[in-house]
Amino acid sequence: MQNLLDPAILFFIFGVLAGMAKSNLEIPPAISRFLSLYLLMALGLKGGFALAHSGLNVQIGLSLGAALILAVIVPLLGYGVLRKFVSGFDAAAIAATYGSVSAVTFLTATQYLENQNIPFGGHMAAAMALMESPAIIMAVVFANGLRQPGKQHASLGKILHESFTDGAQLLLLGAMAVGLITGDAGKAAMQPFSVDLFKGMLSFFLLDMGLMAARNMPQLKDKSAVLLAYAVGAPIVHAGLALGLAWTLGLPAGEGALLMVLAASASYIAVPAVLRYALPEANASLYFGLSLGVTFPLNILAGIPVYTSIAQVVLV
Repeated sequence: MQNLLDPAILFFIFGVLAGMAKSNLEIPPAISRFLSLYLLMALGLKGGFALAHSGLNVQIGLSLGAALILAVIVPLLGYGVLRKFVSGFDAAAIAATYGSVSAVTFLTATQYLENQNIPFGGHMAAAMALMESPAIIMAVVFANGLRQPGKQHASLGKILHESFTDGAQLLLLGAMAVGLITGDAGKAAMQPFSVDLFKGMLSFFLLDMGLMAARNMPQLKDKSAVLLAYAVGAPIVHAGLALGLAWTLGLPAGEGALLMVLAASASYIAVPAVLRYALPEANASLYFGLSLGVTFPLNILAGIPVYTSIAQVVLV
């Protein structure tokens, strides 16, 4: 309940209600894009400053390794399950969407942990970056295997280039590098930008996400009950896998909670943008609608506090 009283979450709920009421309230696309880039830059800087302060160690290596393992297991599991209910192309697209991550969900989770005074390593921003691309690559491989001989195949090299040179991902990694290089002096200089403004910018962006989520919900009316169940149940399973991995590796509660959030989240920006080119045979309303209309709101409103509470009990 305490999470629902957070201003950023309340702005998300307000956006959902405004969208459902068919209000003409709208955040211009250019401003929405700016907010997204700001949040990624601020997150990258925070991560870089934290890494500069803590240095690299075994725990950081374990966290990043766990992120990579999940980035492979989740889309493989999703494709195996979904292939029984939808076409191979739709299964590959949905598996990629849920195998990748949502930066906004992660940003909201970091803010929640800070509000709860739960420590976590800044390197988890790097874990998020590592988890974005493997699912996309696997979806392309799955799709190429499904296509008939002679039919145009998506170039894996081109997809790899798009994935690793995506502007948002480059900005995140570049900001982390700047934070790592400048350290405490950079942190003090950037405090007004990367810390003081962060909560307000996140609230503004979540308002926009609430409007988008509400406007995408009608697309789900005629969708299969199995797919809707997947959009609700898969994140819970994925978070459970992340918890088990974090417990096995001895990760602390804060980092385990963020690993659970990353595994439970689903991409609705980066992956759909790539899949429109790489998997034109897939139904975009399926993977985009399920991610933004069902999974994103559930994670923002309930998933983050639940995963955090479980991580605090299990990971000591």
